[in-house]
Amino acid sequence: MKFLAIIQARCGSSRLPSKVLKDLCGKTALEHVIERVKNSKYVDEVMVATTINPEDLPIIHLVSGMETRVFAGSSQDVLDRYYQAAKLIHPEYVIRITADCPVFDAKILDDAIEKLRPDTDYMAALSETLADGLDLEIMRFEALKQAWMEASLASEREHVTLYIKNNRALFCIQDYESTLGNLHEERWTIDEPEDYLFIKNIYEHFYSIGKEAFDSVDILEYLNKSPEVREINQGFIRNEGLLISLKNDKIVKKPDEE
Repeated sequence: MKFLAIIQARCGSSRLPSKVLKDLCGKTALEHVIERVKNSKYVDEVMVATTINPEDLPIIHLVSGMETRVFAGSSQDVLDRYYQAAKLIHPEYVIRITADCPVFDAKILDDAIEKLRPDTDYMAALSETLADGLDLEIMRFEALKQAWMEASLASEREHVTLYIKNNRALFCIQDYESTLGNLHEERWTIDEPEDYLFIKNIYEHFYSIGKEAFDSVDILEYLNKSPEVREINQGFIRNEGLLISLKNDKIVKKPDEE
């Protein structure tokens, strides 16, 4: 298998509990993400990686009913969860996507895959030209394995690809730039209650006009005509969870040391 997409999902969000199960026009946010990723021309399989915590059982039940593979692993060591999930299939590349991105655009993913260089170990929108909510990361399985074996900071175990970013000399890294212009200021994710209201508005608008298969271009056109919608969830810090992790960082035991 060449491309395995793993969607990271859990219910235990402190800012918006069970955000991935929030309803959007009759389906959960997670269902929309899964369906959108499956629209990719190149992804061979989609898997959801959740935790062994009882609160995440609804995710396991939901995904199992969608004929999609689901893996339950560590709630704290997300890097280990990703590696153990990917190891079951051992693809050439692992694509990391998070379940709080219900307007994920498979066309952007396919464009990234088409631009992936043969020598690239890790590709991401490092220049942050994608909207928050369109983020994607593509890494070789061997790069994921190396990170899993060597990462020792708590932040690097919690944030799957941080070890790779922190050790760029060890990997061949490729930046992916948005083809739609710089969307850095756009916030299309679900982390806060205001984010949910924003995404809900997006879905209800397009469903009301019979355009359920809307993409990033459609969203931009709608927001440019309706600037008041864009204002619904403005003012939040991008990557706030990462900043908190870095502030509270510490050395932890690696899996092979336990």
